[in-house]
Amino acid sequence: MGSASKNVEDSQISIFMKEVNGEFGYVLQDIPHLTDYVSDLTTYPNPIRFNPAYSVVKQYFVDMDDSIPEKIIVHKDTPRGIHFRRAGPRQKVYFASDDVLACIVTCGGLCPGLNTVIREIVYTLDYTYGVKKLLGIDGGYRGFYSKNTIALSPKIVNDIHKRGGTVIGTSRGGHDTTKIVDSIQDRGINQVYIIGGDGTQKGAAAIYKEVRKRGLKVSVVGIPKTIDNDIPVIDKSFGFDTAVEEAQRAIYAAHVEAESTENGIGLVKLMGRYCGFIAMYATLASRDVDCCLIPESPFYLDGKGGLYEYIEKKLKENGHMVIVIAEGAGQDLIGAKDEQDASGNQLLLDVGLWLSHKIREHFSKLDTMPVTLKYIDPTYMIRAIPSNASDNVYCTLLAQSAVHGAMAGFTGFTSGLVHGRQSYIPFNRIIDKQNSVVITDRMWARLLSSTNQPSFLGSNGAENPGNITPRAQGA
Repeated sequence: MGSASKNVEDSQISIFMKEVNGEFGYVLQDIPHLTDYVSDLTTYPNPIRFNPAYSVVKQYFVDMDDSIPEKIIVHKDTPRGIHFRRAGPRQKVYFASDDVLACIVTCGGLCPGLNTVIREIVYTLDYTYGVKKLLGIDGGYRGFYSKNTIALSPKIVNDIHKRGGTVIGTSRGGHDTTKIVDSIQDRGINQVYIIGGDGTQKGAAAIYKEVRKRGLKVSVVGIPKTIDNDIPVIDKSFGFDTAVEEAQRAIYAAHVEAESTENGIGLVKLMGRYCGFIAMYATLASRDVDCCLIPESPFYLDGKGGLYEYIEKKLKENGHMVIVIAEGAGQDLIGAKDEQDASGNQLLLDVGLWLSHKIREHFSKLDTMPVTLKYIDPTYMIRAIPSNASDNVYCTLLAQSAVHGAMAGFTGFTSGLVHGRQSYIPFNRIIDKQNSVVITDRMWARLLSSTNQPSFLGSNGAENPGNITPRAQGA
């Protein structure tokens, strides 16, 4: 790489992230602040100090030096490594409550917990900071410039967490940075809360970059939403626990169907376009699954060690079996084309239908082993349900942390959980790669030992396809 290209790349990174070095190899990957590009900003005492809800808390403000390590497994001679700024309220805020006009937008596919996040952003802004002017952007990114806004208040959003979906609507695509920032500027919006997956967070980064270019006093905050759990750095994304829990119903139904007939096979397709976290965790939680197939672990059908051989073996042993397959698995076997949807995601062929057809076709040729296969696809049933108790708590923490950060003048960041602590993560760390199951990691080994399925790997093993350090999976 030439020096000119490297300088451009470094300058782009510096827009999104400030690195602060300390002793013993300490590195803080800090998030941007409005004061980085807007001068002479007025500060105000944080209204929390007058809030009765916080009156019993001994230390309700986060110390400016608090940070969260990216890696917690270290050796005695290991440098302290990369850290992220700890989330939470600061002593001073950079917005007067009466001056705030905040907006919330949800983008991409549905996910349990969207309404909970919306509700808690509204409640935190109103009840904690006294902000009364709140808008919902109708229908995703394109709603900024093609639709009317939706007024939001605690009364309006009071019970929306009990419903699935998103009350302000969503859509894929429609991102036009110039039009969106024009709308933000024209409407006088100064806090933007963007809820969505990796594609949405890339859009949020582009919005922040344009806002900064124009010198606007606007905090742009991302809240990670992907049911697949494929966003890096953070422990997990909201909705994931609910998805795993709800997937149990489909797996249970498949198991009942399979064991009720001779040579019964239950096949369940779960979400997981590029990664197999839902399939893996649902399999481990269920204990009824005999084989789990995910995008990160290629498999084959015919020959020694193939899927057909394993199915035949399990049917002879138990008389039935259950297979869970992630939607992105086996796309190379189907011959999927390199086409994308409006969000930039690869268009997938239905691997569940394809595999059910191939299994039926194969065993129909074996007169000695007729099979009965039941195929279940609960994808949209899972996406549309309300979040469970665990995700509701997590959504609350994400939303409150996002508001605390915006009011403190931070911008260009995503609110997320890192090793159980709420953190502020620069956009560029969230969007530069995707999280994936590391099939050379202990978590995948636990699954293989649970199902006793073949690994479908050669003697040389496999590389880490996601190039993600297996910190969270190998606990």
